[in-house]
Amino acid sequence: MTVAEQVYEQAKLLPQPLAQEALDFVLFLRARQEGGEWRDLVNAQTVSLANVWDNAEDQAWDNV
Repeated sequence: MTVAEQVYEQAKLLPQPLAQEALDFVLFLRARQEGGEWRDLVNAQTVSLANVWDNAEDQAWDNV
């Protein structure tokens, strides 16, 4: 039995309010995981665009 199947079997035994809390936690974990992937993408773009963003011509925009 997979871990997901075990979680499902245990969640079926919970009363509705606790099942909702468990679902909220699972959704939180998924959002955190997806956020990590988004941060990786932003960080990759930051490195590749650093020389475009950091230049004397655009200093006026640094404090906006």
